[in-house]
Amino acid sequence: MPVSDSIDLESGTEGGDEETPDGLPINELFHSLQGEGTLAGVPSTFVRTSGCNLRCWFCDSYHTSWEPTHAWLGREEILAEIEARDADHVVLTGGEPLLHDESVGLLEALDERGYHTTVETNGTIYRDAPIDLASISPKLASSTPTPERAPEDAPAGEWEERHERDRIDMDALVRLVEAYDVQLKFVVTDADDMPEILELLGDLRDATAVPIPDDDILLMPEGATRERLAETRTRVADLAMEYGFRYTPRLHVALWNDAPET
Repeated sequence: MPVSDSIDLESGTEGGDEETPDGLPINELFHSLQGEGTLAGVPSTFVRTSGCNLRCWFCDSYHTSWEPTHAWLGREEILAEIEARDADHVVLTGGEPLLHDESVGLLEALDERGYHTTVETNGTIYRDAPIDLASISPKLASSTPTPERAPEDAPAGEWEERHERDRIDMDALVRLVEAYDVQLKFVVTDADDMPEILELLGDLRDATAVPIPDDDILLMPEGATRERLAETRTRVADLAMEYGFRYTPRLHVALWNDAPET
């Protein structure tokens, strides 16, 4: 169910459905294959919330971040949509789904019903919730929306400093890693990203009370279209082999390019 009511989360709910006490701003809710990470290829129901505290220039869900669109759905409405689809796995994604308090209530309800839940997060927010897999994608400096890299017509200037300031929250990362089964998924363009990844991993490993094995580190090629992935995937796969990390494809892009609800 794609949603097209255009709403800026920072300026209220005019132009769309009314916010509900136990509701979430839902941009999309659909059934597909998990395209990324250790569960790539698993049939899953995706619940995509709208709104993000960062603005990566290469964001592949533009209408949840740069131009957030959504309708407010109550928890029971969301659960009914999920239960109507034949999947044991639910992926809560965004945007940044952990921005929203009600994400916890939804995750609790899904846990009670026996679903496996993956939460796709940028790692800047910690929530105490039943999460089976925290798929954490810390944002590198190469994600910052400088005026040269920001999407056309996007208000990049107001986000460049904010994004760079907020993209890494070590306290939140440590709490997430210590609380959940995790995969750390880095969007990589080329070898220039590797020193920052290694430094961040070193700092995180030093700060946590639990080990972070290399098998939980995934390198993913930057690209939201088949054409762009053709430029980045081979060199990122080579980097994964060189450093002993996992490579993850973007299966949904390979199959359906940049189509919505995939």
